[in-house]
Amino acid sequence: MADLVLRVAEIWRYPVKSMGGEHIADADVGMMGIAFDRGWAVRDEKAGAIRSARYIPRLLMCSARYLSGTDAGLVPHVEISLPDGSTVCSDDTLVNRKLSDAIGRDLTLWSLKPPGEIEHLRLGPNALITGDATTEWRMLFGLQDGEPMPDFSAMSPALLRELAELAAPRGTYFDAFPFNIITKSAVRHLEGHLPGIDLDVRRFRPNLLIDGDGAGDDVIERQWLGRTIRVGAAEFNVVMEAPRCTMIAAEQPGGIVKNATITRTIVREMKQSISAYCEVHRAGLIRPGDMLTIVEN
Repeated sequence: MADLVLRVAEIWRYPVKSMGGEHIADADVGMMGIAFDRGWAVRDEKAGAIRSARYIPRLLMCSARYLSGTDAGLVPHVEISLPDGSTVCSDDTLVNRKLSDAIGRDLTLWSLKPPGEIEHLRLGPNALITGDATTEWRMLFGLQDGEPMPDFSAMSPALLRELAELAAPRGTYFDAFPFNIITKSAVRHLEGHLPGIDLDVRRFRPNLLIDGDGAGDDVIERQWLGRTIRVGAAEFNVVMEAPRCTMIAAEQPGGIVKNATITRTIVREMKQSISAYCEVHRAGLIRPGDMLTIVEN
């Protein structure tokens, strides 16, 4: 990697968890990731849990953008584009009804809450479809009999305990970590096992897409594991590869079609994982074209 120059190609932020995101010009990265990333989420009231597209793939047919100059507490309000092309704003008194009708579930929209408020994150008695946590995760990852679970050993015991009780780490709507980075070369690596399929990066919902001339189809992220990287003015501790569930194969707007082969291939060829989960080591601004380098200790 010493001779390989890696740069930021795209920056993404997702105003509502599991809905289409915003391609943004620069990233103001704090200790909890890009400002306002996953600032909203939907709660399935029948299940009694905050839900992602793992459970409700149709959420991916929606997109969201922040409305400047608005205030919903910790985050701005959002405008949501529904699958039929209509829009609804988070301050609309009918937003929950319109969202529920569009998705076909009894949903409520929740803005980000302080870390001390966790009841909306707590998993209710109907949260597990299968009734068993291990069976549930195998279903969500699309695993067949005999296939191993992803490796979660890099997650701290405290985080694992929290995720056993809550739908997200307190004070967030992240799956587990506040930042995700993917390289174009890793996407090409997966494409090499999927002849004729062009993988849109939106399937993987990264915060940063990194590119580098001469990178080929190497899974460069694996070289960063357990190390600190610098991107622009920000620094990140790279914790683990990101395990991927069935939502990477779901339909999205813009010609991204449902294709279960993607899930089966990433399970078989890449141990269910692609991209890097990171914790923020140093806050700072990131812009397209900024270099990614390893911080030598």
